[in-house]
Amino acid sequence: MRATRIESAFTHGATIREDGRVVRDMYLAQVRAPKDSKGEWDLYKILRTIPAQEVTIPLAESTCPLVKR
Repeated sequence: MRATRIESAFTHGATIREDGRVVRDMYLAQVRAPKDSKGEWDLYKILRTIPAQEVTIPLAESTCPLVKR
């Protein structure tokens, strides 16, 4: 299961690490002003994608007992 990439409506290209943590990119978004919105679901402007390595603690710092050291 850990070798399988996770693809869903909420997560794209995520993986599960040895300690069970899901590792995925995150998004920095800004709420649009009502005048800037082009439709009912046009609520956010994605400012940037933050790589998974920047938002997940390193495996070496995991306190999970399943991680082999």
